Amino acid sequence: MPTSSASTTDSAKPSAGGGVQSLERAFDLLERMADAGGEVGLSELSATSGLPLPTIHRLMRTLVACGYVRQQPNRRYALGPRLIRLGESASRLLGTWARPYLARLVEETGETANMALLDGDEIVYVAQVPSKHSMRMFTEVGRRVLPHSTGVGKALLAGVPDEEVRALLSRTGMPAATEKTITTPDGFLAALQDVRQTGYAVDDNEQEIGVRCLAVSVPDSPTAAAISISGPAGRVTEAATDKIVPVLQQIALELSQALASSGV
Repeated sequence: MPTSSASTTDSAKPSAGGGVQSLERAFDLLERMADAGGEVGLSELSATSGLPLPTIHRLMRTLVACGYVRQQPNRRYALGPRLIRLGESASRLLGTWARPYLARLVEETGETANMALLDGDEIVYVAQVPSKHSMRMFTEVGRRVLPHSTGVGKALLAGVPDEEVRALLSRTGMPAATEKTITTPDGFLAALQDVRQTGYAVDDNEQEIGVRCLAVSVPDSPTAAAISISGPAGRVTEAATDKIVPVLQQIALELSQALASSGV
């Protein structure tokens, strides 16, 4: 019976950080697949990860058997349906942690507060606290939208390299939700540059006429996340923006610190 240390396999080797090396590699491959749009070939994974093909093939076989990855008819690998349950549970947990911070945002700005994540090529809203005004904005938790017409989408994609943004836009298209929606990649990339310079994003009647949104990313979030306020354009004016943005940025920072300390 093989009991000597010489029989230790790659899957049981400890990593430099004290974890299990095969687990770290498997999760790294899943994240690389997500970064690539959810579907990749083994050679692509080998090129980006630096792992040898036999190692990747062994890890992918295990992930396929567990339902976290599926093999396509073209022999490429795609993220599997079992990840959906994990993602939905994690999103709900993240939204639960965010609600007290969103409630403070409502108290300090008077407008509806939202939290959204970048899930693949789409924005998904995971938490909301409504404004107390009779005229207020409402976005259903779980709603998915394309990022090019939203403040949270701009806030999230401002941290992504331009070439990756162009690839995302080519996959999703840029349909006009209103006459003010940005519908060209160059126009959207220019908007992202503004976000990087100012530290916040604006949706100025681009998703819905009469509605303005201000958004910032949550620094160092375990998954790319942004918070925003949305309200009637008559209330979320340029003057109001100067007061609201510092509040958004401060609460995003506090939320980031809370998530880091909680281990979420």
